[in-house]
Amino acid sequence: MKPHDAPDAAELVEAVREFLERDVLGATEGRVQFHTRVAVRVLAMVERELRVGPAMEAAHRARLAALGFATEADLARAIRDGELDGRYDEVKAAVLETVTDKLGIAHPGYQ
Repeated sequence: MKPHDAPDAAELVEAVREFLERDVLGATEGRVQFHTRVAVRVLAMVERELRVGPAMEAAHRARLAALGFATEADLARAIRDGELDGRYDEVKAAVLETVTDKLGIAHPGYQ
């Protein structure tokens, strides 16, 4: 049960993004239109993060834990120090999944 009534945060962000896309973008030009386009893209990212972010975060924590680490910084240090050289395929798969998830939020077309 959510503590807030409808609309939820994702729905509010979606409404603002749609307003900017449908009403503001076409009614502006130049610098304002460019900044509106940037705002639309940022709001789309926020929408995706609100909708799938918690599941992605849980999956990321599970991937790190499966490799034996609590944080990305710990994993990065171990990679730099060569501690995981014998686990190349496993590390590569985990890092690739993390990057793919991040791209899914930031720019799904690049996946």
